Amino acid sequence: MTKILSNKNNLQILHEDNHVIIVNKRAGDIVQGDKTGDKPLSDVVKSYIAEKYNKQGNVYLGVVHRLDRPTTGVVLFAKTSKALPRLNKLFAEKTAHKTYWALVKNAPPIPEDRLVHWLKKNPKNNKSTAYKKEIEGSKKAILSYKVIKKLDNFYLLEVDLETGRHHQIRTQLAAIGCPIKGDLKYGFDRSNKDASISLHARILSFIHPVKKEALTVKAPLPKDPLWDACGI
Repeated sequence: MTKILSNKNNLQILHEDNHVIIVNKRAGDIVQGDKTGDKPLSDVVKSYIAEKYNKQGNVYLGVVHRLDRPTTGVVLFAKTSKALPRLNKLFAEKTAHKTYWALVKNAPPIPEDRLVHWLKKNPKNNKSTAYKKEIEGSKKAILSYKVIKKLDNFYLLEVDLETGRHHQIRTQLAAIGCPIKGDLKYGFDRSNKDASISLHARILSFIHPVKKEALTVKAPLPKDPLWDACGI
């Protein structure tokens, strides 16, 4: 069971050791600095490390992967320069496994399926489009989903990624008529009150870069009546 550690930096820490730190990202947090100038989650984690261990000067922290700003869930950082390239290799070789949960209003065409599309990103509007066949500039995207619970007005999907493309889950689910709750960019009809989308990075499993032991971390769901109704 994941142990939640609290601290005054308002971080929900799911796991920490000498080489890695894993946190439960909130909706609205950006993982790494961008043109908005908003303080990124990486800086918040650095501040936590500096304070906890009374570190002077710069704190080392490597960003291993990202989540979209309106998405919640597991984010992994490297605390040492030894761990970062090893973690990068795990993700590049797709031996780190990520499982997502998504809430959609429309029932998928079938309860369980493997989706293959070619996605093309438009940098002008920061949006990807899914195509059934390869086109110039597109990248192959593969995911598997299954319905794991039927709520009164929504379906809870579990999604496993085989590739990691820009807005992949959002784009591919929208392409089958199942935009994620709150995701105006990909066709949902109204936003969530907190500007989130109902996509949560639920589980991350990987081999520890130094200890070489299997590590699985599960992120608790956001505090929200609909997520609460999932009851899992």
